[in-house]
Amino acid sequence: MADALHYLELTALAARLKSREISALEVTRAQLDRIASVDRDLGSYVHVMAETAMAEAKAVDADIAQGRYRGPPHGVPIALKDLFWTEGVPTAAGTTLHRDFRPNEDATVVRRLKNAGAVILGKVQLTEGAYADHHPLVKPPKNPWNASYWPGISSSGSAVATAAGLCFGSLGSDTGGSIRWPCAANGLTGLKPSWGRVSRHGTFELAASLDHVGPIGRSAADAGALLGVIAGHDPNDPTSLIDPVPDYLAAAAQDVRGLRIGVDPAWNSDDVDVATQRVLADAIDAFRALGADTVNVRFPDVTQAIADWTPNCAVEAAALMRRPIPPARMIMVRSSPP
Repeated sequence: MADALHYLELTALAARLKSREISALEVTRAQLDRIASVDRDLGSYVHVMAETAMAEAKAVDADIAQGRYRGPPHGVPIALKDLFWTEGVPTAAGTTLHRDFRPNEDATVVRRLKNAGAVILGKVQLTEGAYADHHPLVKPPKNPWNASYWPGISSSGSAVATAAGLCFGSLGSDTGGSIRWPCAANGLTGLKPSWGRVSRHGTFELAASLDHVGPIGRSAADAGALLGVIAGHDPNDPTSLIDPVPDYLAAAAQDVRGLRIGVDPAWNSDDVDVATQRVLADAIDAFRALGADTVNVRFPDVTQAIADWTPNCAVEAAALMRRPIPPARMIMVRSSPP
């Protein structure tokens, strides 16, 4: 398999799988071989689920051959941040304390991915408890573009694996930038969804009023394809939204002519590096060329909100960690207001 295939967008691979131009078994085998070869240096995976991944890929090929294609990400190899419950699979949340914990059920987002036919390659590394740094005994993942560059914070393993072609998309969590920063550091597209849009049932909790679950991909379409699968109300999570889930991929294909887009020139330039400014300017030009209207807006000052985040998150995390509770209770979602 050509190396270029490893860097396909999720939606592009999905089209090839649907047309049976390539098989899920072939793609999964190639991904597992690549993980064995490349990830020895990068360290993004903490647990590779080779046997179950191959079994899932075989089932996908049988389904597609019989016309039972479920849409993206059916047959696409995906990685999971190691704070999502995965039935029978070690789920340590970046800690050594819970390295032997094996959940007896899947997190809601994991179950939804499996129901959509995704192939789960394994669990990827994160900071300890999804907080600020990796456990001293855990080797942090390396940025695949330059080992001396920052790989990002909590969802670093998810971003490194996706950027390095070791999966075609991944799930992460974002409490204070943990999806967005790794994506920026590794050249990816990530999304912190609206609070409650994605269920957190079966997800290791850091700060219940701030935690979000979201997708990491190589494009906005990839992020939308994953979000469309994992989003939606969940009776097991009382904080999840009851609103219907939009068709994100269909929305992405709509004409933007006449769409009004607010742009804050200062927000996009003050303390923003030159390369990022250039990309933002190119994006604005592209939208204008497609017929969208841009209007200048002024974003509210967030200085105090940023300053308040650290003590608020720390208090919630400290309150959680002080409770002498087993892992199964520890990563169940508590009902908290946004």
